[in-house]
Amino acid sequence: MASLPLLPSSDKPQLVGIARLAAAGESLREGHDVEYFTLTARSLLNRCTGVRMPFTWTINPYRGCEFACKYCYARYTHEFMEMRDGVDFERKIYVKQYAAGLLRGELRKVKAGEEIAIGTATDPYQPAEKRYEITRAILEELSLHTGLEIGIVTKSTLVVRDIDVLRRVAAGNKLFVNVTITTLKTELARILEPRAPRPDLRLDAVRKLNEAGVAAGVICAPVLPGITDSTADLEALVEATAQAHGKYIFANPLFLKPCSAAVFLPFLEKEFPHLVKSYRDRFASGAFVAKSYRRRISDLMAKLRQKHGIVNAYERYAVKSHPAAGASAEQMALF
Repeated sequence: MASLPLLPSSDKPQLVGIARLAAAGESLREGHDVEYFTLTARSLLNRCTGVRMPFTWTINPYRGCEFACKYCYARYTHEFMEMRDGVDFERKIYVKQYAAGLLRGELRKVKAGEEIAIGTATDPYQPAEKRYEITRAILEELSLHTGLEIGIVTKSTLVVRDIDVLRRVAAGNKLFVNVTITTLKTELARILEPRAPRPDLRLDAVRKLNEAGVAAGVICAPVLPGITDSTADLEALVEATAQAHGKYIFANPLFLKPCSAAVFLPFLEKEFPHLVKSYRDRFASGAFVAKSYRRRISDLMAKLRQKHGIVNAYERYAVKSHPAAGASAEQMALF
């Protein structure tokens, strides 16, 4: 099988670390402008350092994400592999090899009360998972252990495929599945998240998970100013979450790292040209919206949860026990 070329000439820096491993990856296949490569992982369980996060460890079964969300904050992770074009993140997907075996030896490092978040920088149930089943293998390994706290973040309905193993994981551990839904408007979701499943199908996944005894709720993130942040739109999503028996719902506003802005701003100019100036003004001094905006969204969501009866469930399940609960925009940037 063909492999990516290493930088050949002596006048260019030699690739090292993850960049070298990525360059040596073997091509698995190609499809609709997406290429899949193997990636020899040295470690699967990654400890969070620096800013305090609501979880201690992260697991990302893949590098890159095919869903191609225009606002995606994780595009910078491909820069570690010396890939500076933000679009590479959605077109070059790296499949971590021997993931379950690596995890088996690493879980001994996890102490009681330390949460593991799966899918913080790539969707663990993106289309690649249907073929390679790396996430399922990881869950199979986790099902053999007890006393863990585990949160999964996904936009994919493929998560219901694994209800059997998720129930086994939940039997001996604390498990929460967080389904991301930014809007209920199908056409808007289609341009924001071109290859992700429809929002109504994601809500159906929330329903099926909860009916099967797997605790699931909704992440409304990012909230996009002037696009998805109206009271009516947010209330529709909270109400739909309640109807799907979602255990919780929370929201976090958009933040724009430079790698994200390089993709998102041209998208904005094409689809929402009247908002370009306001976005440039909002993010002129940094990647985060003003605290006043974050506070307004937080207060609004609290009222909507209370109105639709999600308050107790939110407090019980979300404050500590899923990957982004209570995280500030700064913390969310590290996902």
